Amino acid sequence: MQPQSTAQTVLFPDLFSKPLHASFDQPHASSDGGAILLKAADKQLDLIAAISTSLDDTRQASKVDHTLAELLQQRIYGIACGYADANDAARLGDDPIHKLLLGRDPITGDSLASQPTISRFENQWAPRMLHRFGRALLDRLIARHRQRLGKEVSRITLDLDVTDDATHGAQQLSFFHGHYDSWCYLPLLAFLRFGDEPAQYLCAALLRPGNAPEARGTLSMLRRILPRLRKAFPRARILVRLDGGFFAPKILDFLDREPRVDYVVGMAKNAVLLRNCELLMTAARWSSDLSGESERLYHDFSYAAGSWKKERRIIVKAEVVRLEGRKPRDNPRFLVTNLKQKPQRIYERIYCGRGEVENRIKELKDGLEIDRTSCMSFWANQFRVLLTAAAYMLMQEIRLAAKGTSCARAQVATLRERLLKLGGWVQTSMRRTVLHLPQACPWLSDWTAIARALNATPS
Repeated sequence: MQPQSTAQTVLFPDLFSKPLHASFDQPHASSDGGAILLKAADKQLDLIAAISTSLDDTRQASKVDHTLAELLQQRIYGIACGYADANDAARLGDDPIHKLLLGRDPITGDSLASQPTISRFENQWAPRMLHRFGRALLDRLIARHRQRLGKEVSRITLDLDVTDDATHGAQQLSFFHGHYDSWCYLPLLAFLRFGDEPAQYLCAALLRPGNAPEARGTLSMLRRILPRLRKAFPRARILVRLDGGFFAPKILDFLDREPRVDYVVGMAKNAVLLRNCELLMTAARWSSDLSGESERLYHDFSYAAGSWKKERRIIVKAEVVRLEGRKPRDNPRFLVTNLKQKPQRIYERIYCGRGEVENRIKELKDGLEIDRTSCMSFWANQFRVLLTAAAYMLMQEIRLAAKGTSCARAQVATLRERLLKLGGWVQTSMRRTVLHLPQACPWLSDWTAIARALNATPS
């Protein structure tokens, strides 16, 4: 609470047998008492230090009140706590927990950066700096999991996907997209999965114009990610999974040239593919007529389009879909792959697993508002996307530390409500700073266990 604010009291005179006074005068209090976990997660990842080192601070040193690292901390920690806009800086400037996260005295320390300072900070970056920011995120994520898992990882899965980011103003490079029926951007996101672990980790985020073809930026992202993965995990085979919108001969040619890379890519149907699977579709229709249910059959064959340099293996799913009250509908689907397993396993166990990426994208949108790209400048919006990606990495580090607790599989929004949004207050003395958290909180035991997993020690 700011020094000049006035403590208020609300009176309920006749609700109970005695009048009830509700007062709001606890000094040095914050609704983000549990956000100390973000600082601990950042220490594990060494993330914000790496980002600040990658960027050039071109401001006049004599006029700087807030260092580059402090501005990054303020925005990334703030986004993780649910404050997506620069406008939120106005009410967080004197919050004791947010000052503590930046290494300032929570009570007497200087206020945090104001909204105009944050806005100038977000709008100052050129594309070259944003590329370095994205590279720092990728390098720190790979280094963290190399430290955690060692060289023994045998399989890494890389999923790329596109989502819509609706715009509601005159943002640069916002275009109308017929499929989404809105003006939007189309960010491209990449996720890594190590071995058989269920977790998928965001490793790259590229904002793209609203009229960008789905495959735009894919090659440059693959060229950046794959060499780093091979260097960090020299024994791993890398599986790349892409849906049909990414299909392009140049992407397939690139993946074929890459060592220790497997791929499975969705493919749009055409007359030749449909002709090759007609017998299988006939068998699927016959099977569906007998059972009265939806049926699907799998097969494979070799195929080379006119623009291809060689034949590749095509997986076909011949499916007949039956829905109550509707006529049976043919639903043939095709994949191109260099994998050797049986067609049904490739389609159902390997390719369909990429659908889990949709849950990660939902977390980014609903939990951290990665689509809050409301700046006029396209590059400022790309910077916001990268800030949100950094906040997501910290939240994923907290979730990783939550193994064995009830928060181990919680969504980001749930993690924030359970672990960060704890009303607390701060006391300082000559010897130490004490953060008081509510003992009645049902998640306090989880919070303590996660804090210890992030290298806190019992006291």
